[in-house]
Amino acid sequence: MLKLVLPKGSLERATLELFEAADLTVTRSSSVDYRASIDDPRIIDVRILRPQEIPVYVAEGQFDLGVTGRDWIEEQGVDVVSLGELHYSKATARPVHIVLAVAQDSPVRESGQLPDGVKVSTEYPELTRRYFEKLGIHADIRLSYGATEAKVPDIVDVVVELTETGRALRAAGLRVIDTLLTSFTELIANPAACQDEGKRRAMAQVQTLLQGALEARGKVLVKLNVAAADLDAVIGILPSLRSPTVSQLFGGEAYAVETVVAKAEINTLIPALKEAGASDIIELDIAKIVH
Repeated sequence: MLKLVLPKGSLERATLELFEAADLTVTRSSSVDYRASIDDPRIIDVRILRPQEIPVYVAEGQFDLGVTGRDWIEEQGVDVVSLGELHYSKATARPVHIVLAVAQDSPVRESGQLPDGVKVSTEYPELTRRYFEKLGIHADIRLSYGATEAKVPDIVDVVVELTETGRALRAAGLRVIDTLLTSFTELIANPAACQDEGKRRAMAQVQTLLQGALEARGKVLVKLNVAAADLDAVIGILPSLRSPTVSQLFGGEAYAVETVVAKAEINTLIPALKEAGASDIIELDIAKIVH
């Protein structure tokens, strides 16, 4: 039913791991194969291509559904439907930023101080062009094929570059003076495909699985038993996404309690629960959380 395109390159591994966690495991003959498959009746074709191209192919209808960054959607300027952000990236759930940076010792403190004819190196020429047009500055924009931050000040005056933490820019002796865009990875769809009831339903179901897998990351399910006399004390120290589930055990003198907590808290939480009177404490991994 759905033709799906996933990003190759820096997002590739994290994306494939997310789809596997969502029980949508991507299978291919080798790690360099651009064709793949997912054993799911909703997905009939899978390709793995550069994220820069994905918005264009989805907009043209080559694919119904795709995963790419907001940065490339804005750069390509095409008409796609965003089904929602997927809060993950190469190593974290943080977004990336497209920033304008100058040399550390530059007197320029804000973008409006840049002169006409300023030389700009970037992998995002269209995004950069629109940015400088809004400023009313005539910029000499030069497409970069990599190592963009290394070109200031000898080759260009400023760069428009992608960064997650800013560490690489600072190491190159650059200083950020503005942010053009904050970008998360997004699940995008072809507008015409969204008008098809069957495809739209399949897209929503895939999105539910992906978001459920992301929501479960870093969380565990804790189950325990506690005597009625100690119930309030145990409930008082339990963090939870919502109120803990409490069920009375047979006989009426004890309760079963379960709740979802952050994995990072579990090493201090379990001893505290035991000290408060909890017993039979079980920690379970969670595959998905769907609200």
